[in-house]
Amino acid sequence: MGQRILIVDDAAFMRMMIKDILTKNDFEVVDEAQDGNEAIEKFKEHKPDLVTMDITMPEKDGISALKEIKQFDSEAKIIMCSAMGQQAMVIDAIQAGAKDFIVKPFQADRVIEAIQKALS
Repeated sequence: MGQRILIVDDAAFMRMMIKDILTKNDFEVVDEAQDGNEAIEKFKEHKPDLVTMDITMPEKDGISALKEIKQFDSEAKIIMCSAMGQQAMVIDAIQAGAKDFIVKPFQADRVIEAIQKALS
């Protein structure tokens, strides 16, 4: 059984793309969330091995959710997902404790590489 991952993105299409990449590579997707508030709830519920977190979302953005999850569990492993041109936000996320980041549109090998690196 693969490692358990929570996918957080406000776009259903992006969640589906990541889920597809992960399941093909023997990771278990435990749940999905569409905003930061839902991400925090589902993190506490499932205690996943890793979270993929979109930066830009309604309600609560990915960096705020990252900070709250890290307060709840300082060992949480979170990889940020960003669109091109969000370098400043990516730097904020890394400083807040993100393990890595992946850029949209996703390339399967880069997603897997980032996840394996964060989990090792």
